[in-house]
Amino acid sequence: MKRALFFFLLIPFLAAQTATEVEITAEPSHHLALENEYTRVFKVEVAPHASTLMHRHGHDYVFVTLGDAHVSNEVEGRPPVDLTFADGDTRFVAGNFAHVAKNLGDQPFRNATIELLQDEKLRQTPSHWPEDRGEKTFPGGRSKILFVKDGVRVSEVNLEPGAIVPSHHHDGPHLLVAISDLDLRSDVEGMGPMPGKFKAGDVKSLPGGYTHTLTNVGKSPARFVAVEF
Repeated sequence: MKRALFFFLLIPFLAAQTATEVEITAEPSHHLALENEYTRVFKVEVAPHASTLMHRHGHDYVFVTLGDAHVSNEVEGRPPVDLTFADGDTRFVAGNFAHVAKNLGDQPFRNATIELLQDEKLRQTPSHWPEDRGEKTFPGGRSKILFVKDGVRVSEVNLEPGAIVPSHHHDGPHLLVAISDLDLRSDVEGMGPMPGKFKAGDVKSLPGGYTHTLTNVGKSPARFVAVEF
């Protein structure tokens, strides 16, 4: 009788523990990949039919989906929302909420989550980038601006084998998020060729202050997202 009473009293305690909110850095599916003054980047992987813990996003963020996905987004205090993503889907999310992400699919749910650490200040600062979703095409490729939020510009680039992104300048630091495997060559003005190989899901932090062309020297199409600060 005493043992039964003990377990009866324990049930609500365990339920409360299950719902306990954790910091994003303590959530087991979020793996910190890099951090600097502008951003924290997490590689996220949730096993099939598994869930994250309830965790808080204190900053606005961008996420890049890696592989097709079907998830339930369960924001604290709101009904669950059923979502489907295609490989490479890239979206902006306003922060300051807690949620559970439940993978409803048969494959791991993977993404790169890019927190914008200066979001509050940048929301008050006019952006020098236009808000329109401009698209540039060139032989064998295209570059499309997906959105400009919090003073950050996010673009997607697609390159067929041998295609070259024409010469362009990077004023400030930026991130490269590989959607596909990449075999690239960067030809920077005043410097020699710089090869770069990345696996799908890799995130690379790059400085600003240089002009270059970018060539897909691989045998497969290249697809990546650029996040410019």
